[in-house]
Amino acid sequence: MAKTTRKKTKSRSAAQTAVKKRSSTKPAARSAARKAVKSKARTTTAKAAAKKTARRRQRIAISHHREEDFKADGLRAYAKYRDLGIAAASHGLAQAHVIRLQGPCDPAEVSKLHFHDVEFQMVYVLKGWVKTYMDGQGETMMREGSAWTQPPKIKHMILDYSDDVELLEVILPAEFRTVELKA
Repeated sequence: MAKTTRKKTKSRSAAQTAVKKRSSTKPAARSAARKAVKSKARTTTAKAAAKKTARRRQRIAISHHREEDFKADGLRAYAKYRDLGIAAASHGLAQAHVIRLQGPCDPAEVSKLHFHDVEFQMVYVLKGWVKTYMDGQGETMMREGSAWTQPPKIKHMILDYSDDVELLEVILPAEFRTVELKA
């Protein structure tokens, strides 16, 4: 029985030795590969840090409510926009504006399925109410104090709104593309 045990021990040792022999060159190769990955990670991190520092310095933007600041020169013909100065202050990083949807709501003009090619979009109801449709969410009634985000390129539309509705909208980046879709 002692011989059998020895043979198993010897055969295990031989197998382990064979594995060690085969992998004896691998630790050096693995070490070199790890160093290359770490070096690339450092380079990527350095590039990201350089990009952050390369961004132009933002400035303070202050906007006080003035009726004359609401302009009908925005995305929607049925809305007036009050630019809050964020796009200029952030050098195009973001934009923020107050939107007044002009009543009464005309679904033929308003209810058009579309999406915005943005990185971030958030809306807050300052006054009144708005009924929206968002793909995957369905119809939702948003009232004064309601807020929502719209993920990038989500299909959505306005279905109805009160005559006095005012919305605060924040979008990144300041310049973006809107794509109207067939309903």
